Amino acid sequence: MSKTLRYAVTALLAGLTLLLGAPAASASGGAIELEVTGDGADNVNVLVTWKKDDRPVTEIVAGTLTAKSKDGRSYGPVELRSSPEGQNLYHAAEALPTGEWKVTVKVSKPAKARKTFTAIAKDPAVVAAAATSPQDGSAGPAQGDAATPGKDGANASGQKDAAASGAAEDGGPLGTLLIIGVATLALAVGVVTWMRLGRRDGPA
Repeated sequence: MSKTLRYAVTALLAGLTLLLGAPAASASGGAIELEVTGDGADNVNVLVTWKKDDRPVTEIVAGTLTAKSKDGRSYGPVELRSSPEGQNLYHAAEALPTGEWKVTVKVSKPAKARKTFTAIAKDPAVVAAAATSPQDGSAGPAQGDAATPGKDGANASGQKDAAASGAAEDGGPLGTLLIIGVATLALAVGVVTWMRLGRRDGPA
């Protein structure tokens, strides 16, 4: 194969590679979108996605975070750093001081984007203590209930005595059946006696 033919084949293959690789590169390009939320303590979560199809941005993201508080304090700029919790999740490199902050996140790579968010930074120690402390009302039984166990026992005993007394007075189901049985037997004896007397008084 001549050198000219080799050069032609090499140039053709290089052109095909660039042509086939262009759609894949363009599919990952375009505008990006930032979603900024608080992390529940003293930092923020910055989620970076492609605006076109909402896919995660896996490329390197370069950005900064600045913030201003209501009392006039300023914070930043600090760099965004990738979080181990997700490939497109970022945090500020330094924690926010305690307080309410108007946070501004600016990203310059892989595309430019900007997002503002109001974050309330809390002391992590206070957050952890609140998470591990028992909730109100779950510490145990109420003092009033614990202080009067005898009263509840007396009430229960009184109810049992009243129930027993009522059963004794009414006779209960067994007493009712006994009364019905005696009445039925007396009625049967009366009918038999009446029939016998009728036969005796009849014609000989």
